[in-house]
Amino acid sequence: MSGPPAFELASALGAVRRRIEAAGGDPETVGVLAVTKGFGPDAVQAVLDAGLGEVGENYAQELLAKRAALGAAPVAWHFLGAIQTNKIAALGPAVACWQSLSRRAEAERIARVAPGARVLVQVAFSTEGGRPGCEPAEVPGLVTEAAGLGLRVRGLMALAPRPPEEARAAFRVVRGLADRLSLPVRSMGMTEDLELAVAEGSTLVRVGRGLFGPRPAVGPGGPGR
Repeated sequence: MSGPPAFELASALGAVRRRIEAAGGDPETVGVLAVTKGFGPDAVQAVLDAGLGEVGENYAQELLAKRAALGAAPVAWHFLGAIQTNKIAALGPAVACWQSLSRRAEAERIARVAPGARVLVQVAFSTEGGRPGCEPAEVPGLVTEAAGLGLRVRGLMALAPRPPEEARAAFRVVRGLADRLSLPVRSMGMTEDLELAVAEGSTLVRVGRGLFGPRPAVGPGGPGR
């Protein structure tokens, strides 16, 4: 499926940034990660044309196919989906940031394939649909283990529950953990809940539908609705 023309994406990006500002965030410091799951390589090119250099993908095959189609385009790919250890070797040269680190085994494999890789630890608030994540109480230990393996742990990521008050509570947990661990990145909030996330301290929102419109169903849910 193709993506919107660059001028339409620029308009949608402006709307997202206005939402960030209305929620009390600074659009200059709260980043927007464009999630192109379900859209073609032209959607990624539109992201680049709109001035964003980072793109999120949930599925290994989709990320690798788009990377191959775009050739030397300067894309910093963020991997958002469940990390399958048998896919890490193929993804290693492509991924700029692994946003869903959940287990030590994943950290060990990433460290072997991509020494010094940038990672975020995903905090679990739901196992619905097989969503990955590390229980909040276990996050400090995984952060320490990953750093000990030479990975650059930059922050935390969360896929919050849908009820607004539960989402707000989840975002507060993530912010508290990030502050306690002196981690600068809080990847929190998507199209439908970015205001709550920004109000609770998000530094990076993951936006798909808010930039590209409705997408076809492409598989199990993952971060970046």
